[in-house]
Amino acid sequence: METINAHGLVGHLGRGAAPRELECLLAVAAGMSSKEIARKLGVAPASVDKRLLSLTTKLGVIRRAQLVAEAFRRGLIVATGSPFPAGPNHQDETEHHGVLVA
Repeated sequence: METINAHGLVGHLGRGAAPRELECLLAVAAGMSSKEIARKLGVAPASVDKRLLSLTTKLGVIRRAQLVAEAFRRGLIVATGSPFPAGPNHQDETEHHGVLVA
């Protein structure tokens, strides 16, 4: 399966999102605005919004935060690793505490 890597995240193609939708989703998950994404991809902000609208429709959500959360839940995007080194109190990565920071 092909992937797109950006912003410390991995997006999986072949799971319902077009490549450009996935690029926009990864940027949103990294906290970028439509203007910032458009500048980075060399397209108009309206094009970014159109891609995100298409993806929110596909995933059945309304807000960007819901989009990111649903994409993580479905395995469409995953984190490549923690930006922080594991310390002595490091917890197992499989342990979840119900908190999502998007």
